[in-house]
Amino acid sequence: MKTKGNVLLTVALASLLAASAFAADYRAPRMPDGTPDLQGVWTNATATPMERSPELGERRAFTEQEAAAISKAAIAAVEADAAPSDPNKKIEAISSLPPVGNYNLFWTDRGMTVANINGEWRTSMIIEPSNGRVPALTAEGQQRMTARGARNPNDGPEGRALGERCLLSFGSSSGPPMLPTMYNSYYQIVQSPGYVMILVEMVHDARIIRIQDRHHMPNGIQKWMGDSIGHWEGDTLVVETRNFRPEQSFRGSSEHAVVTERFTRVANDKIVYRFTVDDPTTFTSSFTGELPFVPVDANIYEYACHEGNYALPGILSGAREAEKKE
Repeated sequence: MKTKGNVLLTVALASLLAASAFAADYRAPRMPDGTPDLQGVWTNATATPMERSPELGERRAFTEQEAAAISKAAIAAVEADAAPSDPNKKIEAISSLPPVGNYNLFWTDRGMTVANINGEWRTSMIIEPSNGRVPALTAEGQQRMTARGARNPNDGPEGRALGERCLLSFGSSSGPPMLPTMYNSYYQIVQSPGYVMILVEMVHDARIIRIQDRHHMPNGIQKWMGDSIGHWEGDTLVVETRNFRPEQSFRGSSEHAVVTERFTRVANDKIVYRFTVDDPTTFTSSFTGELPFVPVDANIYEYACHEGNYALPGILSGAREAEKKE
């Protein structure tokens, strides 16, 4: 397994370096209408975290040696998680996955390489503010978060998380912004004149981006993942999304948030994805992040969420029994 992991690490690092080396002279393939071809199945899985560790301060990039060490450690962690559990080990406090007595993490598909953009091994996805961290909440944002936390999520199914109800991808996989989770971080992009569709493997979300159109009025039907309008700026697809449903929130964002995304194919094996979140009712400033999408020679499979899943009835019936005892 160590040999396989070392080979995987070497190939991954060489691929990222090669992509960044000729990106400046790269010209993306074209669709019949002349727009850049973004089509294919891609993944944004990465070992780079959303936010930078505070001890790194404003340090935006790792050295190549540091990036290699992080990737090596990530590969080793995945190999350890995939190892068979010891059936004879005594079960003590369950504080983290994978707990002894449960399944191991062979099914995860976490990123094992540090994100490389423009030759930089990024220490975080967020690049603005310069500390690589999500800005502080405004007073209004804090009040909203407090109010959300005060609600009882077990009052009914509507109180449970959207991912748990299989209405949207877990985390912010479908977005926007579209960020990786610990598994199913595959995306299939399909283009046609006037539209770009992004199929998200997690919970089979499908984003429909209308090209050169207008936003639907905010008093109309609000869609999951918001209302996305795109246009081309040279070789970059720019997508502005607004009019989010109030139930959908990113790091506490409100339904008034505006997310601007930029998709630029800089090599055959890389799309640079850049996003900016602007929500002055929630955050003290806007923030911007970047991460690479790389192609995968694989299919997207059905995510049959809640097919015969009794989690929700179990959670809610348990809450009702607890209320009776009180």
